[in-house]
Amino acid sequence: MTTASVVDLMRTAFLATFWVSLPVLAVGFVVGILMSLAQIITSIQDSSFSTVPRLTAFLVALLLAMPWMLARLMSYTIALFGDLGRFAH
Repeated sequence: MTTASVVDLMRTAFLATFWVSLPVLAVGFVVGILMSLAQIITSIQDSSFSTVPRLTAFLVALLLAMPWMLARLMSYTIALFGDLGRFAH
């Protein structure tokens, strides 16, 4: 296994991880910003005011993005197993 193949393997693994986690993290970021703005505007400092909507948004985003995430991970895994012979020597 050469250095270039290890770098390529790690690059594809990091990109797959990035793309799979992006939808849920983006939704959490947007909801977190919106809830922080709502707390600033209304002067409510209750921690559950921001936690419950953020967790709900995470769950909804995860449920909606799950088919796409699984398809992306399956295609990565199939490509990884297909290239296993290239990495084995």
